[in-house]
Amino acid sequence: MAIVNQVQKRVRMSKNDIIKYQILTYCYINRITVSSSDLECLTLLATLGPIELTSFCYDASEDYEIFKSSQTVRNCINKFEKKNIVNKDSLNKKVILINPNLKIQTKGDILLDYKFFGNES
Repeated sequence: MAIVNQVQKRVRMSKNDIIKYQILTYCYINRITVSSSDLECLTLLATLGPIELTSFCYDASEDYEIFKSSQTVRNCINKFEKKNIVNKDSLNKKVILINPNLKIQTKGDILLDYKFFGNES
C-alpha cells in the first residue's frame, strides 16, 4: 500500500469568500488566469445570479467599484464568456450568469470537500 502525506484543514469562511474560493479553484485547475478584479466580478455575478447585463455592468462599476467603468466590466464578462465561465442567454444575450456546469454553490450553508492528489513521479 502506498503511503501519502495527507493534510486536512478546516476553515470557516464568509459566504462571499467561499464562493470566491470555488471560482478560484476552478480557474486554477483549468489553468485560467484570473486577476483579483476579475475574481471579484465573477463572485458578484455568482452571488447575484442571472442578471441583466447592462444592470450588472453598472452595479459592478458604480455600486461595488470593482472596475472603473461599465465597459471594463463588459470586457471582463466577454473574456470569461469565451472561456465558458459566463453564459449569456441564447435569445438576445442580455441576461448573464455563471455557467451552471461549474457547479458553484451560492445558496444556503456550503461545505466544500475537495480531494487533490499530487504524486512525485
